[in-house]
Amino acid sequence: MIKVFGSLLVLFTVSISQANDLGCDTLYPLMNGFLAQHLTFKKFTPELEQRSINQFIKNLDPSKLYLMEGDVSKIKTDMTELFSKMSSKKCDAIDNAQKLYEKRVGESQEYAKKILNDSFKLDENTTIVIDPAKRNYAKTVTELQDLQARYIQFQISNYLTSDMKLDEAKKQLLHRYEVTLKHVVESKSDDLYAIFLDSFATALDPHSNFLSKDVLEDFEITMRLSLEGIGATLSSQDGYTVVENLIPGGAAAKSGEIEPKDKIISVAQGNSNKFEPVIDMPLRDVVKLIRGKKGTKVRLTVLRQGKTVSKHVVELTRDKIDLKDEAAKLSYIEKTINNKKMKIGVIDLPSFYSDSDNGERSCSEDVKKLIIEANAHKVDGLILDLSKNGGGVLGEAVRVAGLFIKKGNVVETQDSDGRVENLADLDSSIYYSGPLVVLTSRLSASASEIVAGALQDYKRAVIIGSDHTFGKGSVQAVMKLRNDLGAIKVTTGMFFTPGGDSTQEKGVASDVKIPSPYTSKEFSEDALDYALPKKSLPAFVSPEGNDLTSASHYIPLTPSIISDLQKDSKTRVSKDKEFAKIETELKESESKNGIVKLADIMKKSLEASKEKKSKKKVKGKDGEDPDYLTQPAMKEAANILGDLVTLEQKQMTIANKTEDDNKHN
Repeated sequence: MIKVFGSLLVLFTVSISQANDLGCDTLYPLMNGFLAQHLTFKKFTPELEQRSINQFIKNLDPSKLYLMEGDVSKIKTDMTELFSKMSSKKCDAIDNAQKLYEKRVGESQEYAKKILNDSFKLDENTTIVIDPAKRNYAKTVTELQDLQARYIQFQISNYLTSDMKLDEAKKQLLHRYEVTLKHVVESKSDDLYAIFLDSFATALDPHSNFLSKDVLEDFEITMRLSLEGIGATLSSQDGYTVVENLIPGGAAAKSGEIEPKDKIISVAQGNSNKFEPVIDMPLRDVVKLIRGKKGTKVRLTVLRQGKTVSKHVVELTRDKIDLKDEAAKLSYIEKTINNKKMKIGVIDLPSFYSDSDNGERSCSEDVKKLIIEANAHKVDGLILDLSKNGGGVLGEAVRVAGLFIKKGNVVETQDSDGRVENLADLDSSIYYSGPLVVLTSRLSASASEIVAGALQDYKRAVIIGSDHTFGKGSVQAVMKLRNDLGAIKVTTGMFFTPGGDSTQEKGVASDVKIPSPYTSKEFSEDALDYALPKKSLPAFVSPEGNDLTSASHYIPLTPSIISDLQKDSKTRVSKDKEFAKIETELKESESKNGIVKLADIMKKSLEASKEKKSKKKVKGKDGEDPDYLTQPAMKEAANILGDLVTLEQKQMTIANKTEDDNKHN
């Protein structure tokens, strides 16, 4: 049994199905397997049936480019009482939906041939809503063809910004339509049933999935971090291949040119300009294009949506993950705060890693050594940076939190039967007892939320960052199926911080909020379909977390201190041009409702290309980003820490004076 806290997983094998193939007769038993383990859903309900149908339609045509509103209504009508039919091994409604989809894809190919004739020209004034979630299904054939024509313009513009000539671009795009239709026509029934099973799983909650044989292989490779590729976790959303997380030490993270939520829209091998479009391509096929031998190159066209939508080409050299590149690092900031020179230690922890089974390093031991080093340098305060930490190993999260408290409970998990498992720090040493802030963002997820939440509940650290962390507070179990049918990944529990709060949906709220480019709807658990609701347990904060009689005790934070920090930070942020720019870009991005013009995308892409050529990103020692300590969030975290040092010193002075007065009296 393996527990991993990026997704917080338990991996084991179970004989849910003895079948050799994924057929109609295996669907209902496998669905029952999900329900037997799921945290909240225990039986088939009309609500779950409707959710499953909605997810199936979404997975069938994620970009809303093929099915019309009437088609969707017909599929929903045909799927009435679907669960009852499936219990009798009747899957006609699923098969018929696939046939209708196949017909519409064929019609789309014919229309593309008609559009991409000798007289076709790129119209840069074309506008398009790139995100399917922000538009409805077409009501008529005319409306659908208008959307498809705009989409063809968008796809051609992608080729042209990759230095391809128009005739070659038209040829490549028509070939892509042929490949898409061929894939749909030749898809096997088990592929279709895998799509439905995954739709059923995601109707339970966003983190439950059906993993087909190919997807399971990719999943296991990612868990081992042994993939010779770009070092990124990918997902499929609305027809796009989306970068979920960057693995520290991987090629994507090292490049500095790829960010979470970037969309990969085409892939080329080596130095080739023959980019293959991957929009609407199955994720496993995209992964196969990106994966490759160590030392080989892959080129990606990346679409990024912020204040404006832009595209840029990233060239990466495939490599294996090197744990030393993933390791925690210590930096120092020296500055004058409140007329006092201060030395601030910054520990950058990109993930909660561990390779202790092989006698290698673990993040808790690395952080402990860095704290000892920081203490030797007599730092005035410490920043623990979890702002891009997406999770990691459960035990490491508990141990890292324990470095800053004496001992006590750190996290509890609760399963569907109400059973609670408590995980505590048993080391009675406080390795650092001085002023502490934890820098977070909406990229901080899972294990990061456990550490931030625990330190907040023990009044040990000031949490600084976006309004809240990501909000993934659930536990998944992966159950392998016999006969190479794949596996089911199902949410089996939820975890809670010592205050009794689940981090689900809203994550850990920041004590001091600062503007962040990641403060948008897509960087949040509650933006996902059918996210589980937040829960709570009775508080389980351990009184022995801080022994005030010990010389190494910490000063507990008070509402008064937090209020003062908030007020001073708000004043600084309101005058800061960099934070003002971040807020402006967020507001402008939200106000456009997803409508973009091709000319704007191409202009932005050209500007990005020129800037990339003229300004090569320079890395510091050990691959560090030389701009890391001067980023707006880090600078403000240092200012807040300086304020905290001053406030705690005043508090200590008052306490010492009171103690002296009591002695004299």
